[in-house]
Amino acid sequence: MRVGAVIITMGNRPDELRALLDSVGKQDGDPVEVVVVGNGSPVPDVPEGVRTIELPENLGIPGGRNVGIEAFGPSGRDVDILMFLDDDGLLAQHDTAELCRQAFEDDPRLGIISFRIADPETGITQRRHVPRLRAADPMRSSRVTTFLGGANAVRTKVFAEVGGLPDAFFYAHEETDLAWRALDAGWMIDYRSDMVLHHPTTAPSRHAVYHRMVARNRVWLARRNLPAPLVPVYLGSWLLLTLVRRPSRSALRAWFGGFREGWSTPCGPRRPMKWRTVWRLTRLGRPPVI
Repeated sequence: MRVGAVIITMGNRPDELRALLDSVGKQDGDPVEVVVVGNGSPVPDVPEGVRTIELPENLGIPGGRNVGIEAFGPSGRDVDILMFLDDDGLLAQHDTAELCRQAFEDDPRLGIISFRIADPETGITQRRHVPRLRAADPMRSSRVTTFLGGANAVRTKVFAEVGGLPDAFFYAHEETDLAWRALDAGWMIDYRSDMVLHHPTTAPSRHAVYHRMVARNRVWLARRNLPAPLVPVYLGSWLLLTLVRRPSRSALRAWFGGFREGWSTPCGPRRPMKWRTVWRLTRLGRPPVI
């Protein structure tokens, strides 16, 4: 199977980007074709053979990745698999691309693979990087209901069938939106602990827009994808969880501002998932209300 890779960059981590590209270039099997998208910034020097696209403005994470997808033809059809990698990550092993090929060949209904993210110095995988509720053991691979945006591989047939990432989200929850649409179309998602991306331990709240966009996009996610009776249940549970976590006053103010924005602004086309998809999510351990 033909494998490509999409990397978006703000141009501010040239050394890390070069190390990532070197790790992609060392993958076993046929070479991985790489596209680096400068998201509103110039692309630093890259190895020969790596394609680059420089966007005049920052389109956000999903918008930048969608440009990378289309660089491989409509819906990425020039390749069979696309890996999406954070520009400050590093593929820890040389067999990740081959493991992806084998996984997708072995399971025709497998649509998305979520890699394990581990800190390069400690080897620790943060709990938030295990895309399931039972996240205590990051070394256990399993079926899951979402995936990690900067460390994954997607069968390009998924994009052709359900579309790309939601551009308007800009940052946060775009992966879950795609995951729910893929699951509703009958595709499955795996978390694989043996496919590792080294990435420094970080906190998502380091982004200034974190609290507002997390709340806004959570509302958009529900409005776009959930059956009407589940929308208030899902959003109500997240409201309670946010209060239990006791964020700072400024963070809570930003969160409620984003929550209101999610209801008052267009969320894109509404395509509620089938009730059998709700049941599938429930059987996989994460009903779409938590």
